[in-house]
Amino acid sequence: MTADTGDTGDTAAGDWDAETLARAAWSSLVEPGDHVAGVLVGRYGAGPALRWARLAAARGVAVALAEFEAPGDGGDVEPDGVPGVDSDLEGEASGGPGPLDPGGALQQVRRRLATAVSRWEPRLAELDPRRDLDKLARSGGTLLHPASTGWPSVVDDLGPGAPLCLWVRGEDDLAALARGSAALVGSRASTAYGVRVATDLAEGLAARGVGIVSGGAYGIDAAAHRGALAVDGRTVVLLAGGVDRLYPQGNARLIEAAMASGGAAVSEAPPGAIPLRSRFLQRNRLIAALGSATVVVEAAWRSGALSTAHHAAALLRPLGAVPGPVTSVASAGCHRLLRSGAAVCVTDTAEVLELLTPAGGLATAGGGPEPGPATDARPGDDLDPGARRVLDVLPRRGAASHEDLARRAGLSVAEARSAVGVLALAGQAERTPSGWRLSSPRAGA
Repeated sequence: MTADTGDTGDTAAGDWDAETLARAAWSSLVEPGDHVAGVLVGRYGAGPALRWARLAAARGVAVALAEFEAPGDGGDVEPDGVPGVDSDLEGEASGGPGPLDPGGALQQVRRRLATAVSRWEPRLAELDPRRDLDKLARSGGTLLHPASTGWPSVVDDLGPGAPLCLWVRGEDDLAALARGSAALVGSRASTAYGVRVATDLAEGLAARGVGIVSGGAYGIDAAAHRGALAVDGRTVVLLAGGVDRLYPQGNARLIEAAMASGGAAVSEAPPGAIPLRSRFLQRNRLIAALGSATVVVEAAWRSGALSTAHHAAALLRPLGAVPGPVTSVASAGCHRLLRSGAAVCVTDTAEVLELLTPAGGLATAGGGPEPGPATDARPGDDLDPGARRVLDVLPRRGAASHEDLARRAGLSVAEARSAVGVLALAGQAERTPSGWRLSSPRAGA
């Protein structure tokens, strides 16, 4: 059975092909890094998996499991479950493939499927992949998926959490851009020392034909991109929001320059998507996957750059860290990586080039960074992931209903209702006659 769009609309002659439409639909339906969606799409293809999701939302997971027809099988699926999906999900949850436990694992997997479907359901009715693709086309962009020329297969190392598609502006041969590239990351709140080191490393690497991958943020990311552009090098900017919303706005001209100079702006979120905090964290795994090696230039103890380092280590990518003054809080995260043995010390371009060789890669295998101390708390750190997502999308002005919050956060309505209750008890959300919003003290901060 060939992949279809999952009832996303008829494909006109010369218009988007079915696989592209289905992949674009999944991109709008789920949040980045959704492992359940990854297993379903990986097993059956984007179109049939989307039809399964629609059926499960309309009639329940049990009915969908019983009635869904597997690609190439030509027959109905047995009531015990979709062949392979149960075991795939069970293996993914336990860290490796293995048979289902007859004592209850099947029910656990079905509950996981039901939870996932409840999170997707608020967005199903509003799926319009053709609209999103038209927006991309107007900005001169391209949608890549695993069957596309230029798809960077290195991201497939993320397994079920790999992106289902990538929205790209600029050079659309991401496979070529990623080949032998270096990810340079670090804190937004950088020092003059960190900016200088990041710029020098990027210039030195780009001058030798090495592509630079980073996140486009203020601080170290921006310095890395500028360093590459200064020597006419190519750089890839990974965005947490849509590629039509260059963020941060203060770096929009820098990102435009990257696209115009043979590089690219890339996101797994569709056009118009807001750069939520959770999407930044998921974006970091793509930076680590695209880079043949990752270097943390400057990072405080709780810097988001350590998330990228963790993903690089988990992917067994070479990982380096630049040391700073022992008295510098801005380098505490780098020192933590070096002390734990997760990263090797990097001080110049030549040492980064060593990381990009097989020998350098063997020398840097290690674990990810350890959790930071509980004393350096941030607002929302004590919340569960669902409440943090809702906190991200609560409006400062106006108000949003439970249904609106569920759709924006990628949660079920029940999860959104529970989350705003938790946030209200914490004094972070307040009810108005028309819905929920951020509490007044936070909104005025």
